[in-house]
Amino acid sequence: MKTVLITGANRGIGLEFVRQYAHDGWRVHACVRNPSTSNDLNQLSAKLPDTIEVHALDVDDHARIEQLSHAMSTEKIDLLINNAGVYPVTHGASFHQIDYDAWAYAFRINTMAPLKMADAFYSQVAKSELKKIVTVTSKMGSVADNRGGGSYVYRSSKSAVNIVMKSLAIDLEPKGIIVGLLHPGWVRTDMGGPNALISTEKSVSGMRQVIEELTHTDSGKFFAFDGQIIPW
Repeated sequence: MKTVLITGANRGIGLEFVRQYAHDGWRVHACVRNPSTSNDLNQLSAKLPDTIEVHALDVDDHARIEQLSHAMSTEKIDLLINNAGVYPVTHGASFHQIDYDAWAYAFRINTMAPLKMADAFYSQVAKSELKKIVTVTSKMGSVADNRGGGSYVYRSSKSAVNIVMKSLAIDLEPKGIIVGLLHPGWVRTDMGGPNALISTEKSVSGMRQVIEELTHTDSGKFFAFDGQIIPW
């Protein structure tokens, strides 16, 4: 049985990752800040108790990340999905309206946490069969694709995690670990809004296909959910 660890698993894209991998027979470790309020995830876990295990994890709490890694030290994690992320919509979209505290928080969640997760769990990934670490980023972090300006906080945090994961791909190559960056598309979630173009099902199905096909020659590359390369 293959094993996946997913952060931000309580709703939207993260929850759909949990649903699809669990239904395909994977062992799923679903990480959320507050399991007691994660009703949809808890209902899914109750239906598949032998497949889904829910963990309390705030990715901003590095000590807790280390504790969870220690508790899972004997696990083999085929796939680590860094999905947890934030989009501070208040005071961060426009010039002259930057909330610098919110910006710092966005960097902690969107940029630092994925690297901390990789740092804490790479040994479990390294002893697995698939050996893959994937971070859900956004083409809003693409410098070449930025034609609209604004969104300083979110764009910069995603640009930063892109280069972090590119470096990680190089550093983990000797251990045989493949590192991928995925743009999920504009998805109908709480973050994407009701007018977004695609469903969580389509986004996650596409990203899973990309993940499945990732090879060592793809490590450090930036893909869209449909398999297209995103420019840096």
